[in-house]
Amino acid sequence: MLGRVDDDTLIVLHADETLVVVDKPAGLLAVPGKPREGQAALENLFAQVQRRFPDAAIVHRLDMATSGLMLFARGAAMQRALSIAFEQRRVNKRYVAVVEGLLAGASGEIDAPLAADWPVRPRQRVDAANGKPSLTRWWSLGPAQNNGTRLLLEPVTGRTHQLRVHLLHIGHRIVGDELYGAAPGPRLLLHATALTLAHPQGGHALAFESPTPF
Repeated sequence: MLGRVDDDTLIVLHADETLVVVDKPAGLLAVPGKPREGQAALENLFAQVQRRFPDAAIVHRLDMATSGLMLFARGAAMQRALSIAFEQRRVNKRYVAVVEGLLAGASGEIDAPLAADWPVRPRQRVDAANGKPSLTRWWSLGPAQNNGTRLLLEPVTGRTHQLRVHLLHIGHRIVGDELYGAAPGPRLLLHATALTLAHPQGGHALAFESPTPF
């Protein structure tokens, strides 16, 4: 088992024979992307992790613009076990975001089905007829600069761009989310700050935190 290890841009918070937890910076692809014609493949977090842990395997993703905690399995058997844990909602993730405007109330839920917005992929949209059930819980952490609100977010489901589209749906876009029409900024203010799960071998509780960098 390892503690926090910095290796160039790779920050490893935990590693054992079954899994690796790393802290992803904003602006780095989480997994390999398809390069444009004539371009070399872009650097990505998965490639960095595999250079340290050749048996690492993907079990979930973060958007390129999002920072924070990511979990990788080690080996095919652990990839299956952890993928099932995600599917069965036995892995809990929480995020901190700053959104536009003052959000009323101390907490709430956003229950709105999501689907791909095919004409403008990779955007997603709320689609009551064809979308997949999607649920986000939120708690206010108080006001932020420029009349914004700081939120703690829990995506109960794990749809593509779920947090970004759900907050857009209630009229409070995440600051810096240019894909969904927010004003340009230095970065998307969305950070995966907490990750908890039962260890796939032994079942003991694992909990990880990453300080919010904004």
